[in-house]
Amino acid sequence: MNLALERSTVTNTSVPKKSPLKFFILAFALAIPFWVLGTVTGIQLMPGLPIAAVAFVCPMIAATILVYRENGMAGVTALLKRSFDFKRVKVKAWYVPAFLLMPVVMGLSFIVIKLTGSDVPSPHIALLPTLFLCIVFFIAALGEELGWSGYVIGPMQDRWGALKASIVLGSIWAVYHYVALVQAHRSVEWIAWWSLGTLSVRVIIVWLYNNTGKSVFIAALFHMMINVSWQLFPTNGSYYDPRSTGLILAAVAAVVVVGWGPRTLVRYGH
Repeated sequence: MNLALERSTVTNTSVPKKSPLKFFILAFALAIPFWVLGTVTGIQLMPGLPIAAVAFVCPMIAATILVYRENGMAGVTALLKRSFDFKRVKVKAWYVPAFLLMPVVMGLSFIVIKLTGSDVPSPHIALLPTLFLCIVFFIAALGEELGWSGYVIGPMQDRWGALKASIVLGSIWAVYHYVALVQAHRSVEWIAWWSLGTLSVRVIIVWLYNNTGKSVFIAALFHMMINVSWQLFPTNGSYYDPRSTGLILAAVAAVVVVGWGPRTLVRYGH
């Protein structure tokens, strides 16, 4: 009896369960100083990107704190190593949508804007500035995806399945950016259409993540391309229209759900 009781105690206490609620509370709390800084200073890091956007580090910090409490430094090391977990990607074809899906979506959005009569200038893409954007935005993407993908999406999918977890996380992710968007002087209508695109993008990220062995690296690559494509949209994203982009992304997300199934977003046997 004593041995059985001891085993039961070890099983129940040795590995704490991940808590999405604690993660979200901590991430939002850590972001508050950055939001206040943006309100007080009004500094823009680049066009359309206020200093409050530096809160990209907070999901990673929140995940690191919780993983340390759960598994100590070994857990933290394992989490950070997932930044470059590309060995999980067994089918290399998944790099194609990770890199090219957002540029294609933005290209279609550009065409739609042109067809509706808007006098949007042609994009100007220079190699070195684009590479710089890729580096900066990949680092920023890791700051978010080590939290969103590396920590919290797992227990959410276990509870609700991939689609519902994606929608819940996407909603929270959108709200997480609202302060920065307000500080960038975006209108309520702009933010609403942007939110549709953001929800759709999270479905796409979870789809990529689940089909690449749960690779945070792939999630961060796609996240990077979202921001790079936005900044390359004429001019420094100033002509970016969240209406057309949001509707196109919603259509892509719908194709993903229908084609791969809402429960896991993985097509087994292929």
